[in-house]
Amino acid sequence: MPPAATASPPSVPDPLAGLNAAQREAAAYGVFEAGGAGPLLVIAGAGTGKTNTLAHRVARLIADGADPGRILLLTFSRRAADEMGRRVRRILAQAAAGRPGLARAELRWSGTFHAIGARLLRDYAGRIGLDPGFTIHDREDSADLMNLVRHELGFSATKRRFPQKGSCLAIYSAAVNTRAPLAEVLQAGFPWCAEWEDELRRLFRAYVEAKQAQQVLDYDDLLLYWAQMVAEPELGAEIGGLFDHVLVDEYQDTNQLQAAILLAMKPEGRGLTVVGDDAQSIYAFRGATVRNILDFPAAFAPPAKVVKLEQNYRSTRPILQAANAVIALAAEGFDKALWSERESAQRPRIVSVKDDADQATFVVDTVLALREEGLRLKQQAVLFRASAHSARLEMELTRRNVPFVKYGGLKFLEAAHVKDVLALLRWAENPRDRIAGFRALQLLAGIGPRTAGRALDNACAASPGCLLLAEQPVPEAARAGWREFAALIEALGARPAWPADFELACRWYEAQMPRLYDDFAVRVLDVQQLARIAATSPSRERFLTELTLDPPSATSGEAGMPLLDEDYLILSTMHSAKGQEWNAVSVLNVVDGCIPSDVATRNSAEIEEERRLLYVAMTRAKDSLDLIVPQRFYVTQQAGFGDRHVYAGRTRFIPNRLLGHFEQLGWPPPPPELQGTPGSRQAAIDLAAKMRDMWR
Repeated sequence: MPPAATASPPSVPDPLAGLNAAQREAAAYGVFEAGGAGPLLVIAGAGTGKTNTLAHRVARLIADGADPGRILLLTFSRRAADEMGRRVRRILAQAAAGRPGLARAELRWSGTFHAIGARLLRDYAGRIGLDPGFTIHDREDSADLMNLVRHELGFSATKRRFPQKGSCLAIYSAAVNTRAPLAEVLQAGFPWCAEWEDELRRLFRAYVEAKQAQQVLDYDDLLLYWAQMVAEPELGAEIGGLFDHVLVDEYQDTNQLQAAILLAMKPEGRGLTVVGDDAQSIYAFRGATVRNILDFPAAFAPPAKVVKLEQNYRSTRPILQAANAVIALAAEGFDKALWSERESAQRPRIVSVKDDADQATFVVDTVLALREEGLRLKQQAVLFRASAHSARLEMELTRRNVPFVKYGGLKFLEAAHVKDVLALLRWAENPRDRIAGFRALQLLAGIGPRTAGRALDNACAASPGCLLLAEQPVPEAARAGWREFAALIEALGARPAWPADFELACRWYEAQMPRLYDDFAVRVLDVQQLARIAATSPSRERFLTELTLDPPSATSGEAGMPLLDEDYLILSTMHSAKGQEWNAVSVLNVVDGCIPSDVATRNSAEIEEERRLLYVAMTRAKDSLDLIVPQRFYVTQQAGFGDRHVYAGRTRFIPNRLLGHFEQLGWPPPPPELQGTPGSRQAAIDLAAKMRDMWR
């Protein structure tokens, strides 16, 4: 009698289903190796499914037994981290047959470098001499503190022009993030400030002392303190030991400090995965260096495993062939060639126009024609190297009533009214934060810088909690408001339940807004947006930290038409366009002097980054790509030359030998009477005769 049939175990869906061969190799690499896999570098070309691959790798690790609480995922925005978490949960849910706990896995250590750094610093503050109650300055607050120290040292009264606060902070930040000597930083990026090297060194030392006295950190400190922690072998091993797996997105955008942190935490590379594309490294001005990704394999012995993702799911084959040809002329990089199954007879176009006025007209004509063919404005974008390059186009769009949004406008935390509210909360959180207190006090009617400074010196120096604030001498006209404000600060210092203290601060501030701003009705929308964000945070400290590290991108009053129209054209700098995609893309001013920018040609490294920037712009396009080449620009008010036309040439990144990848178009086209049938020999003869007849 045959043995009884046994039930087959339920089939478990493959969590890597749907990936191509290269993606699958990257997602599954070393997941069964004891102690974690060796280092892995995934070179993910534009549009090759980088995020999907990384999410599948995380999901595969968890599905095969990795503890989600011991996985560190580092991204460059909180939104990217949130999106990665959602994808991981979705993948696990599909593969969770018989394992309900799998679908509930949470990545507790997922976020930006700066956010994770802030979290670790609070956890280890007592070990490194920090007060766990430190507050974090945004860039503008840091510049204000730099300016205060600059003034106290007497550098604001020098006979020769001393660098302004923004330049000083930029120099300081560059030195910290690149780990380069100050003299080298000045020579490479700030040669006009080189004569002040000794004074800048004094300034930066005093700036650090001021931060320590006030228990505040700036953005750079979040990485610097983290790097210094893990540089201590014992502490580095302890922090690195918190995580079995460390995965880093957009590795080409990391700076020297971030690379040092990773190598200190995982010196052998075990469990370390980095994903990026050397061809999209375009943020040197933020301290990023392409060397991190180029040198990553050789940083370990044996070298890191390299997997290349080359199948593009975004663009047509002709667009990719043109982009490949442009980037293939780079001096160095990982050898790869993007390819696509999306065939098209339409090559990208190089469009020659007379000047920037014709360029603007051509773009608007093209945009509207595509709209008539059914392509919404939102599915189209116009890209440019510098924000000023779109000025003529914006005028033409406005004249012809085409709504648009321009990316690169006023950032949320740069808006005065947002900074006002945050100053109140930051000062309540950390009474030693002099910059926050100085700003908050001047919100009162009748209180200027002198009274505010005196009150800070008297009340807060004598009482760390500013309990003596109400007793400070102020002008009689300001006395009633001063008492009310002092009561507010005292109440906030008592830490009522969150977000009740936020609501308390906002009620007071909204009463001041009609006096402070003529357009307060628009600005109050941002305060309401802050309230919505506050409601999602568990505490004031978390709210201030997360908002500073990852703020909303723009204010409610940002110029543009989306509030009035549901469809609008996208205008964007090339830098802001990274990570985005549109069906149709036009690139303005594809000429030497604009791309590469004439301010970014001092050395070969800068020129190579400009080449990568053009490559990024080209690979944003799905179906249609126009590179526009004005023949001349009208330049006004040039000293010694006056108003004049400047003639331009096509960018050096598209030499003649690459023109076969493009369709070449002159615009506007010649009048109908001068047009023959394309390719007709008789048309050429007729045109030649007409041209001769014109001179008879």
